[in-house]
Amino acid sequence: MSSPVEFLELLAREAAAVEFEGPLVAARSAGLPAERLAELEQAKTVALRVRALLERRRRRESELSGLYDTVSDLAGLRDLDEVLRAIVHRARHLLGADVAYMTLDDAERGDTYMRVTDGSVSARFQRLRLPMGAGLGGLVAQSGAPYVTANYPEDERFHHTREIDAGVGEEGLVAILGVPLRLGSTSIGVLYAANRSARPFAREEVALLLSLAAHAAVAIDTARLLAETRSALEELSSANTTIRAHSSSVERAAAAHDRMTALVLRGGGVEDVAAAVTDVLGGALLALDAEGRRLAQVGEIDEPDRAEIVEAVAASRTEGRSVRRGRLWYAAVVAGAENLGVLVLRPEGEPADADQRILERAALVTALLLLFRRTVAEAEGRVRGELLDDLIARPLRDTDALRSRARRLGVDLDAPHVLVAVGDDAIAATGSARQRVLSWATTYASTRGGLAAARDGRVALMLPGQDAGGSARAVARDLSRITGRPVTAGASGPSTGPASLAAAFREADRCLTALGALGRAGQGASSAELGFVGLLLGAVDDGGDADVSRFLTATIGPVIEYDARRGTALVRTLEAYFGVGGSLARAAEQLHVHVNTVTQRLERVGQLLGADWQRPDRALEVQLALRLHRLRTPAG
Repeated sequence: MSSPVEFLELLAREAAAVEFEGPLVAARSAGLPAERLAELEQAKTVALRVRALLERRRRRESELSGLYDTVSDLAGLRDLDEVLRAIVHRARHLLGADVAYMTLDDAERGDTYMRVTDGSVSARFQRLRLPMGAGLGGLVAQSGAPYVTANYPEDERFHHTREIDAGVGEEGLVAILGVPLRLGSTSIGVLYAANRSARPFAREEVALLLSLAAHAAVAIDTARLLAETRSALEELSSANTTIRAHSSSVERAAAAHDRMTALVLRGGGVEDVAAAVTDVLGGALLALDAEGRRLAQVGEIDEPDRAEIVEAVAASRTEGRSVRRGRLWYAAVVAGAENLGVLVLRPEGEPADADQRILERAALVTALLLLFRRTVAEAEGRVRGELLDDLIARPLRDTDALRSRARRLGVDLDAPHVLVAVGDDAIAATGSARQRVLSWATTYASTRGGLAAARDGRVALMLPGQDAGGSARAVARDLSRITGRPVTAGASGPSTGPASLAAAFREADRCLTALGALGRAGQGASSAELGFVGLLLGAVDDGGDADVSRFLTATIGPVIEYDARRGTALVRTLEAYFGVGGSLARAAEQLHVHVNTVTQRLERVGQLLGADWQRPDRALEVQLALRLHRLRTPAG
């Protein structure tokens, strides 16, 4: 028999609402009286109310559990995307919606964009952007108030756009609930729940979605604060690293400054500067002078291309600081407008600004050292030059005093020396080029224990040794390389003792003149290597110049006078004729004239000198006279 207890049993097993009609149907079938049926109807109504209350309690418990889980997620927030996906998923689950999604405001573009979806199947819908005020979501984002519609496509309250309606239609959404994500009074986005069929959303569901939206806003703000904190910590760490690096650079710069100052005070060299720089900065360093010659090198570094060096030095001088070319750093070594050289650094790593200042300070110190070295060398060169000038002057003064001065300079005047005279072709230039030649000669001589000086348009060198010819050739070769033009050097000696040096220099000077007269410009030789010309130079030195003049007049005087009076080339024809071994054809070829012309000129010579001028003994005298004439008149 049906009784109210049956409804309690239905409640106990959480039966569906339709099952609560069963006891009434059974009672009516059993023909129970009306008052009994009324009692059962009342019991059913009360049981359904209790069932609805229990259902609401269960739903509330589920909602609270979801909110609790959300708060737990926020407390252990590690990844914002994961938290937002969890919130959207719970919104969909707790509201029993087909789709849940979230949009966030884009301040730069002035609209909202899809951030997270759950249950969506349309790619177009997932890429939607909603202008402020358009559609349900745009209106929520603009107003900051919740909006709900049971049938969005048919709801005229909203501003429909083609793009939004196409995305919503492709997803198949009908009923939509949207609530704002708020931080204080500011709306930052919208949280949605939606169904693909018409459905009203209860007030409790709106409240639940608002709670989830509040948690989502907290999550977003927390993530923003964490990001800002992390960024601030990174900036602080970076600043701390920069400060430490700067402090280290300053300490290195101070240490380098002290070290290079000490180098200057104790008279260190460029090698010491290079070692100091590489000790502080690491890597390798190459120091070059203005001519590209290596002054010092520390570590392995390939010498750069000359064109690159020139360009980098020009850039460094223009900018007033070091410049980078590939892996190398260049710092010009300058003194005012004068270029003294360059420092080339190959660092181990990327140098800081303070490290570049160290390189630039090293270039400045190098310039000071080079200027100091030059000043000392010039002072010493003047002293050495004055001594040599006194030694080769006439008359010779106090020899003991000269020996004493020489000893102070490390020169032994009683040891064998050779005298070298450098032609004016080496010092024809003016200004710095001439000074460079004299500076080179001074350095060349002093490094070998000798002396150098400028005298009567020549450069004189007194070098220890006995090989006059070898010394002359070495000087001509090296100085030609320095000047970039052929340089002639004549030498004599060896000579021993102060009294013999003046005569040795005059002999070296005449040897230099003879080299030019003999067409040997750009070469070096000693008077002894000139053969009979050397003997004649000695004869001239012994006072036989008048005899030489008489010999010339007696031997080829008429020919010389004829050329001078008529402007002919008989002397040159004779030189060419003897020079090719008496061949008329080859002489004509050398003179660029016809053979008949050579024949006619030689017939004229026979008329002037006599028919026997080609007899062997006369021919030898004529050839000797021609050489002497060439020696006495090198421009003839």
